[in-house]
Amino acid sequence: MSARDTLLSRFRDNFDWVLFVTASALAMIGVINLYSATSVARAPLNEVYLQQIYWLVGGGLFSAFVASVDYRHYERYGYFLYGFGIVTLVLVFILGREVNGSSRWIYLGPIGFQPSEFVKIFLVLALAKYVNTDARAEGRTLKDLIAPTLIAALPAALIALQPDLGTALILGLIFLSILSMLRIQRRTVGQLGFLAAIAIPTFMSFGMLGFQQKRIEAWLDPDKDIAGINWDPHHSRIAIGAGKTWGAGFMQGTQNQFRFLHEQHSDFPFPVFAEDWGFAGALLLLAIYLLLVLWSIHIASSAKDRFGAALAIGSGSLIFWHAIFNLGMVTGLLPIVGVTLPLFSYGGSSGLTVMIAIALLMNVSMRRSSLSTITFAR
Repeated sequence: MSARDTLLSRFRDNFDWVLFVTASALAMIGVINLYSATSVARAPLNEVYLQQIYWLVGGGLFSAFVASVDYRHYERYGYFLYGFGIVTLVLVFILGREVNGSSRWIYLGPIGFQPSEFVKIFLVLALAKYVNTDARAEGRTLKDLIAPTLIAALPAALIALQPDLGTALILGLIFLSILSMLRIQRRTVGQLGFLAAIAIPTFMSFGMLGFQQKRIEAWLDPDKDIAGINWDPHHSRIAIGAGKTWGAGFMQGTQNQFRFLHEQHSDFPFPVFAEDWGFAGALLLLAIYLLLVLWSIHIASSAKDRFGAALAIGSGSLIFWHAIFNLGMVTGLLPIVGVTLPLFSYGGSSGLTVMIAIALLMNVSMRRSSLSTITFAR
């Protein structure tokens, strides 16, 4: 057998088909749903499904490159990329263009990108590097957690100032997900809970902006101001319920077709899908997301080193928390925070970020060994 045949054989044997098929299914269903969601939209929204295809193809090629480079090489540049991400977040306040009341985008000619999206990946790399270098067996104290907390807090604070509270919360939850790999003293867990009990209500009272507080109030009272701030949540729930068991049919959902849903291509694609395909279709979509998250945990548990395990946990948690926040807000379980649904919502920066996360999962999966596994801290 030639060297080329050997290489192809190893690639075929190690390729993670479960991860690839699951992610591809989400992307394809997402494009079909975008076509339905924007079928009655005015230009240029009526062509966002085509732009999404372009982003998926371009992002897929870049993700293939990310997956082809041994993930252990990324550890060397973890802190450098993190620092680069911090610089881009600072540049947002200097060069950023305001969109929907927030300065989140930097434009280089006709091309715009959202630095906060890519910082999610940079944070995963930085925290994974930290977890790998701090391999102590004893439980961590509150003092030991200062360094990783600062690593996560700095970008989260800069993003919250944009203001983008949803993305800042996602960063915090990614941090907690990766932190779960470390052994932490019970006393420290209690101290963290006490600090959180003080910090959260304090922030909600004094740190949240007016429109953010109004979203919380609207969430607590869903029947208040339906013609105003509760319009989208209200019609989102109507769309989901109107789908019943089998749905109204492709491009037949009235809430979308009669333009009751706003931002149906970005923040509210799930109600469009649920009304078109009903409870059965929604359940299938949720099952695909569940499989993707569980498979990420499987990849992490069988990784051959701590860096790979932390990388998989971080990448999987990025997808998980995005899905939880988006599905929670469109069903009324959570307040509106403007978080996209992975591989389902329209968006170049957000879509590319998710594809890179999947590429990192593929990278770890293809280089794991069944004889060498990671034992997680209890």
